[in-house]
Amino acid sequence: MSRKRSASSARWLYEHQNDPYVAEARKRGYRSRAVFKLEEVQQRDRIFKPGMVVVDLGAAPGGWAQYARPLLGPAGRVFALDILEMDSLPEVDFICGDFREQTVLDALQAQVGTRAVDVVLSDMAPNLSGIGTVDQTASIYLCELALMFALENLKPGGTFLVKVFQGEGFEDYLKQVREGFAQVAIRKPKSSRPRSKEVYLLARSRRQV
Repeated sequence: MSRKRSASSARWLYEHQNDPYVAEARKRGYRSRAVFKLEEVQQRDRIFKPGMVVVDLGAAPGGWAQYARPLLGPAGRVFALDILEMDSLPEVDFICGDFREQTVLDALQAQVGTRAVDVVLSDMAPNLSGIGTVDQTASIYLCELALMFALENLKPGGTFLVKVFQGEGFEDYLKQVREGFAQVAIRKPKSSRPRSKEVYLLARSRRQV
Protein backbone atom coordinates (compact mmCIF):
# COMPACT_ATOMS: atom_id res chain seq x y z
CA MET A 1 0.00 0.00 0.00
CA SER A 2 1.35 3.44 -0.89
CA ARG A 3 2.19 6.00 1.77
CA LYS A 4 -0.55 8.27 0.37
CA ARG A 5 -3.16 5.53 0.56
CA SER A 6 -1.99 4.60 4.09
CA ALA A 7 -2.31 8.21 5.24
CA SER A 8 -5.77 8.44 3.70
CA SER A 9 -6.86 5.22 5.41
CA ALA A 10 -5.51 6.40 8.75
CA ARG A 11 -7.38 9.70 8.41
CA TRP A 12 -10.60 7.87 7.55
CA LEU A 13 -10.20 5.57 10.56
CA TYR A 14 -9.58 8.51 12.88
CA GLU A 15 -12.59 10.40 11.54
CA HIS A 16 -14.78 7.30 11.74
CA GLN A 17 -13.84 6.57 15.35
CA ASN A 18 -14.50 10.19 16.34
CA ASP A 19 -17.57 10.78 14.17
CA PRO A 20 -20.65 11.83 16.17
CA TYR A 21 -22.91 10.40 13.47
CA VAL A 22 -21.25 6.99 13.82
CA ALA A 23 -21.84 7.15 17.57
CA GLU A 24 -25.45 8.23 17.09
CA ALA A 25 -26.08 5.43 14.57
CA ARG A 26 -24.82 2.87 17.08
CA LYS A 27 -26.94 4.42 19.82
CA ARG A 28 -30.10 4.28 17.72
CA GLY A 29 -29.39 0.83 16.29
CA TYR A 30 -28.85 1.92 12.70
CA ARG A 31 -26.48 0.04 10.45
CA SER A 32 -24.57 3.05 9.12
CA ARG A 33 -24.10 6.79 9.53
CA ALA A 34 -25.51 7.23 6.02
CA VAL A 35 -28.99 6.92 7.50
CA PHE A 36 -28.75 10.49 8.73
CA LYS A 37 -28.34 11.79 5.19
CA LEU A 38 -31.63 10.19 4.24
CA GLU A 39 -33.26 11.27 7.50
CA GLU A 40 -32.35 14.89 6.78
CA VAL A 41 -33.84 14.69 3.30
CA GLN A 42 -37.00 13.09 4.68
CA GLN A 43 -37.42 15.72 7.38
CA ARG A 44 -37.01 18.52 4.85
CA ASP A 45 -38.68 17.10 1.75
CA ARG A 46 -41.04 14.33 2.96
CA ILE A 47 -40.24 11.87 0.19
CA PHE A 48 -41.71 8.83 2.00
CA LYS A 49 -45.38 8.25 2.78
CA PRO A 50 -47.34 5.18 3.91
CA GLY A 51 -48.10 2.66 1.19
CA MET A 52 -45.24 3.64 -1.10
CA VAL A 53 -43.09 1.24 -3.13
CA VAL A 54 -39.38 2.07 -2.82
CA VAL A 55 -36.34 0.70 -4.65
CA ASP A 56 -33.01 1.11 -2.84
CA LEU A 57 -29.93 0.76 -5.08
CA GLY A 58 -26.56 0.36 -3.38
CA ALA A 59 -28.38 -0.65 -0.23
CA ALA A 60 -25.69 -2.42 1.86
CA PRO A 61 -25.26 -2.41 4.78
CA GLY A 62 -28.95 -1.49 4.88
CA GLY A 63 -29.19 1.81 6.74
CA TRP A 64 -31.43 3.52 4.19
CA ALA A 65 -33.83 0.57 3.89
CA GLN A 66 -33.83 0.23 7.67
CA TYR A 67 -34.84 3.88 8.03
CA ALA A 68 -37.39 4.00 5.20
CA ARG A 69 -39.27 0.75 5.82
CA PRO A 70 -41.18 1.79 8.98
CA LEU A 71 -42.29 5.03 7.29
CA LEU A 72 -44.10 3.07 4.57
CA GLY A 73 -46.47 1.19 6.85
CA PRO A 74 -47.82 -2.34 6.32
CA ALA A 75 -48.89 -1.67 2.73
CA GLY A 76 -45.48 -0.34 1.65
CA ARG A 77 -42.65 -2.30 0.04
CA VAL A 78 -38.89 -1.91 -0.13
CA PHE A 79 -36.82 -3.67 -2.78
CA ALA A 80 -33.08 -3.39 -2.09
CA LEU A 81 -30.07 -4.30 -4.19
CA ASP A 82 -26.31 -4.27 -3.71
CA ILE A 83 -23.24 -6.02 -5.06
CA LEU A 84 -22.32 -6.76 -1.42
CA GLU A 85 -24.15 -9.16 0.85
CA MET A 86 -26.49 -7.59 3.36
CA ASP A 87 -27.99 -9.04 6.52
CA SER A 88 -31.73 -9.43 6.14
CA LEU A 89 -34.14 -6.75 7.29
CA PRO A 90 -37.79 -7.34 8.17
CA GLU A 91 -40.10 -6.77 5.21
CA VAL A 92 -37.27 -5.78 2.87
CA ASP A 93 -36.73 -7.81 -0.31
CA PHE A 94 -33.01 -7.97 -1.07
CA ILE A 95 -31.07 -9.04 -4.15
CA CYS A 96 -27.29 -9.44 -4.06
CA GLY A 97 -25.80 -8.70 -7.45
CA ASP A 98 -24.06 -6.22 -9.74
CA PHE A 99 -26.52 -3.60 -10.95
CA ARG A 100 -24.48 -3.23 -14.14
CA GLU A 101 -25.39 -6.79 -15.20
CA GLN A 102 -28.61 -7.30 -17.15
CA THR A 103 -29.48 -10.54 -15.35
CA VAL A 104 -29.39 -8.75 -12.00
CA LEU A 105 -31.47 -5.88 -13.33
CA ASP A 106 -33.97 -8.37 -14.73
CA ALA A 107 -34.20 -10.10 -11.34
CA LEU A 108 -34.89 -6.78 -9.63
CA GLN A 109 -37.55 -5.82 -12.13
CA ALA A 110 -39.13 -9.27 -11.76
CA GLN A 111 -39.40 -8.71 -8.00
CA VAL A 112 -40.95 -5.29 -8.46
CA GLY A 113 -43.33 -6.78 -11.00
CA THR A 114 -46.17 -4.56 -12.13
CA ARG A 115 -46.06 -2.37 -9.01
CA ALA A 116 -45.80 1.34 -9.65
CA VAL A 117 -42.58 2.54 -8.00
CA ASP A 118 -42.92 5.75 -5.98
CA VAL A 119 -39.30 6.37 -5.01
CA VAL A 120 -35.94 5.20 -6.37
CA LEU A 121 -32.95 5.72 -4.08
CA SER A 122 -29.36 5.36 -5.24
CA ASP A 123 -26.44 5.55 -2.83
CA MET A 124 -24.26 3.53 -5.21
CA ALA A 125 -20.56 4.22 -5.52
CA PRO A 126 -17.83 2.29 -7.35
CA ASN A 127 -14.90 0.57 -5.70
CA LEU A 128 -12.31 3.34 -5.65
CA SER A 129 -9.04 2.90 -7.52
CA GLY A 130 -7.45 6.06 -6.16
CA ILE A 131 -7.24 7.49 -9.69
CA GLY A 132 -9.59 10.47 -9.65
CA THR A 133 -10.63 10.52 -13.29
CA VAL A 134 -11.25 6.77 -13.36
CA ASP A 135 -13.30 6.82 -10.17
CA GLN A 136 -15.36 9.82 -11.31
CA THR A 137 -16.16 8.18 -14.65
CA ALA A 138 -17.21 4.96 -12.91
CA SER A 139 -19.38 6.91 -10.45
CA ILE A 140 -21.17 8.87 -13.17
CA TYR A 141 -21.80 5.63 -15.07
CA LEU A 142 -23.57 4.13 -12.04
CA CYS A 143 -25.59 7.33 -11.68
CA GLU A 144 -26.63 7.12 -15.33
CA LEU A 145 -27.76 3.51 -14.86
CA ALA A 146 -29.74 4.51 -11.78
CA LEU A 147 -31.38 7.36 -13.70
CA MET A 148 -32.30 5.02 -16.54
CA PHE A 149 -33.86 2.58 -14.08
CA ALA A 150 -35.77 5.41 -12.37
CA LEU A 151 -37.14 6.78 -15.63
CA GLU A 152 -38.24 3.32 -16.73
CA ASN A 153 -39.83 2.25 -13.44
CA LEU A 154 -41.08 5.30 -11.56
CA LYS A 155 -44.70 6.21 -11.89
CA PRO A 156 -45.45 9.68 -13.27
CA GLY A 157 -44.77 12.13 -10.48
CA GLY A 158 -42.30 9.76 -8.79
CA THR A 159 -39.14 10.72 -6.91
CA PHE A 160 -35.47 9.92 -7.53
CA LEU A 161 -32.73 10.55 -4.94
CA VAL A 162 -29.19 9.87 -6.14
CA LYS A 163 -25.70 10.38 -4.77
CA VAL A 164 -23.39 12.13 -7.23
CA PHE A 165 -19.79 13.23 -6.88
CA GLN A 166 -19.08 16.70 -8.22
CA GLY A 167 -16.43 16.74 -10.90
CA GLU A 168 -16.14 15.84 -14.57
CA GLY A 169 -19.50 14.81 -15.99
CA PHE A 170 -21.54 16.24 -13.11
CA GLU A 171 -23.10 19.13 -15.05
CA ASP A 172 -24.02 16.90 -17.98
CA TYR A 173 -25.62 14.41 -15.60
CA LEU A 174 -27.54 17.15 -13.81
CA LYS A 175 -28.89 18.23 -17.20
CA GLN A 176 -30.08 14.67 -17.90
CA VAL A 177 -31.88 14.51 -14.58
CA ARG A 178 -33.57 17.85 -15.22
CA GLU A 179 -34.80 16.59 -18.56
CA GLY A 180 -36.56 13.70 -16.84
CA PHE A 181 -37.99 15.47 -13.79
CA ALA A 182 -39.90 18.69 -13.30
CA GLN A 183 -38.19 19.59 -10.00
CA VAL A 184 -34.52 18.99 -9.23
CA ALA A 185 -32.71 20.20 -6.11
CA ILE A 186 -29.16 19.67 -4.88
CA ARG A 187 -28.87 18.57 -1.27
CA LYS A 188 -25.70 18.47 0.85
CA PRO A 189 -26.75 16.84 4.13
CA LYS A 190 -25.02 18.00 7.31
CA SER A 191 -23.89 14.42 7.93
CA SER A 192 -22.05 14.35 4.60
CA ARG A 193 -18.38 14.95 5.40
CA PRO A 194 -17.49 18.55 4.41
CA ARG A 195 -14.42 17.57 2.39
CA SER A 196 -16.42 15.02 0.39
CA LYS A 197 -17.47 16.01 -3.12
CA GLU A 198 -20.68 14.03 -2.76
CA VAL A 199 -24.03 15.72 -3.11
CA TYR A 200 -27.52 14.29 -3.53
CA LEU A 201 -29.81 15.19 -6.39
CA LEU A 202 -33.44 15.14 -5.33
CA ALA A 203 -35.54 14.83 -8.47
CA ARG A 204 -39.30 14.98 -8.12
CA SER A 205 -42.28 14.76 -10.43
CA ARG A 206 -41.00 12.39 -13.11
CA ARG A 207 -42.15 13.75 -16.42
CA GLN A 208 -44.62 11.69 -18.40
CA VAL A 209 -43.12 10.33 -21.59
